[in-house]
Amino acid sequence: MSKLQPVRGTHDLLPDEYRRFAHVVDTARDVARLYGYREMATPIFEFTELFARGIGETTDVVSKEMYTFQDRGGESLTLRPEYTAGICRAFVSNGELAQQLPLKLFAAGPMFRYERPQKGRQRQFHQIDLEVLGAPEPGADIEVISVAADILERLGILDRCVLKLNSLGDPESRTVYRRELVGYYAGHVGKLSEDSRDRLQRNPLRILDSKDEGDKAINAQAPSFADHLNQASRDFFAAVKDGLLAAGIPFEIDPGLVRGLDYYTHTAFEFVTTHIGAQGTVLGGGRYDGLIAELGGPPTAGIGWAGGIERLMMLCNEPAALPRPVVIAPLGAAAEAKALGIARALRRHGIAVEQDYRGAMKRRMQRANKLNARAAIIIGDDELAKGAAQLKDLDSGTQREVALDALAGALKALDASPQSKAASESASALDKGLSEVQDGTNAAPGFGSVNRDLARYVTMIQSGDMRPAKSAADSAGIACTALKNDLGHWRMINAERLPTFNLILKQAKLATLATMKVENDPVCPN
Repeated sequence: MSKLQPVRGTHDLLPDEYRRFAHVVDTARDVARLYGYREMATPIFEFTELFARGIGETTDVVSKEMYTFQDRGGESLTLRPEYTAGICRAFVSNGELAQQLPLKLFAAGPMFRYERPQKGRQRQFHQIDLEVLGAPEPGADIEVISVAADILERLGILDRCVLKLNSLGDPESRTVYRRELVGYYAGHVGKLSEDSRDRLQRNPLRILDSKDEGDKAINAQAPSFADHLNQASRDFFAAVKDGLLAAGIPFEIDPGLVRGLDYYTHTAFEFVTTHIGAQGTVLGGGRYDGLIAELGGPPTAGIGWAGGIERLMMLCNEPAALPRPVVIAPLGAAAEAKALGIARALRRHGIAVEQDYRGAMKRRMQRANKLNARAAIIIGDDELAKGAAQLKDLDSGTQREVALDALAGALKALDASPQSKAASESASALDKGLSEVQDGTNAAPGFGSVNRDLARYVTMIQSGDMRPAKSAADSAGIACTALKNDLGHWRMINAERLPTFNLILKQAKLATLATMKVENDPVCPN
């Protein structure tokens, strides 16, 4: 190994990317709590038999993708490829959970599958997971889908996703349909792909979601699951659909959405998008009323879903910027020692504090600017003698003396000032407007290069790299001015969209000016 690199199919979540990762998990966790779900975790590895039984030995996950190894005791263990089987195992292993039904659970963590790495698909990936055990009623199906929709909405991506829905019926309906399906495929066996011929006797429902073009043509004429649902299954599915409509959650029926294993019943669903390339499913799940009994537990209904965190990160808006810190700049050994206690005291008040460890005052102020600090606390021997500090507002440039025991209040007052409030409102408007431009809400023909500049601007301003951000804002303004001078493009701009677009540019200019304190900045159109 000549050069240390991450293993293929894995990647490091560096601080900026991890902020988006945490945003997805925290958002999902907060929404789940509003519905009464409790968080749990299961081990990253389990006995291989659990996944062979819980996912199915004929599935690609078990037969081709699992990371399985023997430990030093000779046991066959597997890194978990999904969460549901482990949560059901935990239910069977911990008998007290049976007394808490219905059990509503949330989990998040890493999964492992040996797949070909591509955009939105890694060999170590992460999922958020939601499960309800012990609730056979269609109301549970409606609720778990509602939780998913609310998470996607809170992340700002629901309008770019479509909910696909299907019914797999009860065991009686599945038996009848399976027999019908095997008979249909038997008449086309010579045209089926090799994988589908292998699945024909073991898992014929899996042929319905084959990606092979020849199989797709055969599937187009296959018997419909909907035509083979008994009345009980039809009533269950109708209740789910009615509940979703009552909750204001639109959906599309997708007859090709199936789950191959016998313990899957009734509802199957996926939220899909066209915004992340081939890996279009961002969240999916269904009802698995037979799984816990399959694992040796008491017959217990279950329904749940899992969502890929990396895929959600690719879609969601940029999370809110972190609170701007305060920088302490002590002068001299005595001030250095005192600054440690001041920093701890301010953090107890919820104020983010950065303290540099070396350098002259000029260097420390340069670092404060790089950190996009809100204020600087300057302490020297004179200030120590008076029990005070110099508090410098890094936005306005003003500086005043403040008693040490009044620092927390003075810093909070800075954030409550009209100037600070205006800056916050400008930043919020900018974030909203840029999100609209990036997802196309306020896009117009000919604005592609402008949108790219604005996207660069938002990334740079949030990272604190302000000088390139100023260039991006300037170039966005110049591009828009040129566009307005081109009458052909001007006529294509939707009049309702133009004010929002101009507001974005104006906010970009104001935010850049406020942060960099530059004058004679090229004027964005307003």
